[in-house]
Amino acid sequence: MTMMSFGRFATASNLATVHSVARTHVGLVRVINEDRVFDCPERRVWAVADGMGGHAGGDLAAQAVIDRLRILTSDERVVRFADMLVALGQANGDIRARNERFAAAAGTTVVAAMIDGSTGHIAWAGDSRAYRLRDGALDLLTHDHSVVQELVDAGLLTPDRVERHPQSHVVTRALGVEDDPRLQTTSVHLLPGDRLLLCSDGLSRSLATGDADRDALDQLADRLLANALGRDGSDNVSLILIDYDNS
Repeated sequence: MTMMSFGRFATASNLATVHSVARTHVGLVRVINEDRVFDCPERRVWAVADGMGGHAGGDLAAQAVIDRLRILTSDERVVRFADMLVALGQANGDIRARNERFAAAAGTTVVAAMIDGSTGHIAWAGDSRAYRLRDGALDLLTHDHSVVQELVDAGLLTPDRVERHPQSHVVTRALGVEDDPRLQTTSVHLLPGDRLLLCSDGLSRSLATGDADRDALDQLADRLLANALGRDGSDNVSLILIDYDNS
């Protein structure tokens, strides 16, 4: 199955210009791509959703996130971070309603971002991640909601053994699992030249510090995807790169 590539967009105000690119790929093993991406730089809203459930509807759970964000950004009203959180909560309800209707157990991790002025707001549930790329450094902005992360936090597992742990793919939060999506949030100040990376765990598992260089945005997205497929490729791989420039 071939890579899906989404177009490059730009939006400008009197303060900043934002460019973004997105990639999603089924990987080298899976038959179904349960990942979905939402790339809407004109409204400054982005998301990566990594569906869980396979034939029970993991792809539909991830699509529910995209559908709600598409509705949110479909008109000209100003989108606030609180509005994005409401939309994610609505997606959680949509997934739960479908699960009940079809006796399914699908869900989705999610990482979503919006930029308001020079502030990047992030919300997430599960092990989809957000990073900030600044001056060649790759800084993790999110904290995984997963069994292995809880073990690491408790000092019972070292980070280098995470991927070999039998529960390395088990998340402790996801949309569609509970009535309360339990989204975690954070906000970061953005400087000219900063980039945000949103990704599913199919990318983050193979991400290396040296990957965060200053390639052109499309080239960097292509290289990150190629690295993920070359180093692992056992899962779906999705990413969004967002370039912030207020020069």
